[in-house]
Amino acid sequence: MESDSVMVPFPLLPVPIESNYRACTIPYRFPSDNPRKATPTEISWIDLFSNSIPSFKERAESDTSVPDAPVRAEKFAQRYAEILEDLKKDPESHGGPPDCILLCRIRELILRELGFRDIFKKVKDEENAKAISLFPEVVRLSDAIEDEGKRIENLVRGIFAGNIFDLGSAQLAEVFSKDGMSFLASCQNLVPRPWVIDDLENFQARWLKKPWKKAVIFVDNSGADIILGILPFAREMLRQGMQVVLAANELPSINDVTYTELAEILSQLKDENGQLMGVDISNLLIANSGNDLPVIDLARVSQEVAYLSTDADLVILEGMGRGIETNLYAQFKCDSLKIGMVKHPEVAQFLGGRLYDCVIKYNEVQS
Repeated sequence: MESDSVMVPFPLLPVPIESNYRACTIPYRFPSDNPRKATPTEISWIDLFSNSIPSFKERAESDTSVPDAPVRAEKFAQRYAEILEDLKKDPESHGGPPDCILLCRIRELILRELGFRDIFKKVKDEENAKAISLFPEVVRLSDAIEDEGKRIENLVRGIFAGNIFDLGSAQLAEVFSKDGMSFLASCQNLVPRPWVIDDLENFQARWLKKPWKKAVIFVDNSGADIILGILPFAREMLRQGMQVVLAANELPSINDVTYTELAEILSQLKDENGQLMGVDISNLLIANSGNDLPVIDLARVSQEVAYLSTDADLVILEGMGRGIETNLYAQFKCDSLKIGMVKHPEVAQFLGGRLYDCVIKYNEVQS
């Protein structure tokens, strides 16, 4: 059940897209590698996806919207494990050679074929409710910072702290099931700077010099990520007269927020004047990105997002899936920001950083 609508290339990618854009950041293989033999990188990534099967199976078993959920969850685990083993034996099977997009897509397709539409629904709803109750306090603390540069840094740290809520990471899924996440503690406890990619000063300086006119933000997880990380950041942009487009997934995938869920969250956060803690949000748009995975290939987005993005002068890709595992090195016709936390050891190793390190990669396009 993929998106039914016609997909188009993201209009801010340089053309021709074929020679200028590659979605996946980490190459699993090189042209010189034997096409019939899995590379060490392919094997380590297939193992990473394999290690996440138990936590996905557990979520699927407890999905009350699906009849015979435990039986179907077992089928999912078996089928996905078999396909991953096949890819190790023959990387060209199942539409390979594998990359992070293919490995995510196969997992989602198996779940959907077995009737699982949204196995993280319950935890998303719980986390959204928690984060909504904390939103006013997080915004008040941000608004109380008078120095604009420090306020921007605080909002960026909030995005990192919120981005920890990621149940696609086996380690974090375990931490989460034990004790949940304290957002404000996470803000304080980020790994010390300099981060593995740290363009915070450049980003701050550009914002302070002259804010952008219109930002398109490809958002990531439900809960603290969208509500306590992205929305206070977007609200600050609105407060400074920018237009903001929040592009969210069309279909559920892991605990990523969908555009319909995001519309519902905003309706709960708005006050009686239709404002977000005193800030007018008539310049805030929610768009369906057309995506149905926790990673994104910008060669294929919805016509809606394409149309709304044509006049944007800032593109933000948030979260490990959209901004690090895919699109970290993507170039755009306008300024871009890739921002997220490193939550897989394999990604940390590739970047030469630490697990839970932070990435803020800002590219300014000279006009």
